[in-house]
Amino acid sequence: MPNVLCLHGQTTQLMIGATPESDLKILRLSESLYQKFSLKRVYYSAYVSVNQDSNLPTLQAPPLLRENRLYQADWLLRYYGFKAEELLDETHPNFNNLLDPKCEWALRHLECFPVDVNQADFYTLLRVPGIGVISAKRIIRARRQFRLNFDNLKGLGIVLKRAIYFITCSGTYFNHAHYLNASFIETNLLYQEKRSTPILQQAKQLSLFDTLNPTKEDFVKCLSGNL
Repeated sequence: MPNVLCLHGQTTQLMIGATPESDLKILRLSESLYQKFSLKRVYYSAYVSVNQDSNLPTLQAPPLLRENRLYQADWLLRYYGFKAEELLDETHPNFNNLLDPKCEWALRHLECFPVDVNQADFYTLLRVPGIGVISAKRIIRARRQFRLNFDNLKGLGIVLKRAIYFITCSGTYFNHAHYLNASFIETNLLYQEKRSTPILQQAKQLSLFDTLNPTKEDFVKCLSGNL
């Protein structure tokens, strides 16, 4: 677990998959580091075997998707007000490879939904899949001027393909349907996830100094924080 002192604070890096710790244990560690040491950032790196030494753990493939889920969960800890114990517990110690952590949490807590975008406070809006920090602020500002409908939400940057299952506009669901059925929602979210998840090939261990080639969609997600 190397530490790096950068210009704006201290960071650290956790190797994922080299030892048998659960996602819950890793996330608890990250949360503790943020709270106790005011860490600027925790980086997660999927373990990649560099040789066949018998003393090293052997994996069939680098756990790149697991790395991605931990990054998503880390974002929820730092910017969305979630706690590690909310996202995972002893009965669910690892993230679902098929759904992002926020969607997985929402499906396990349907009692918290639907959220009315014309009434919910900022932190409640942040719990809705498809609504990020920037779009939640836009909702708060816009509804001071007029009551929002689903056409308005599209222009505010909400990812409706995820959000429509968890929100209402003045008590009305999208297309006047009622979506609070866990199996129905999960089936549709899994279909969307399958279409949007790229195939991870030719994996290699990234360093903090590697140059990446982000897509336009990557830039949008980074700027909006829509999870």
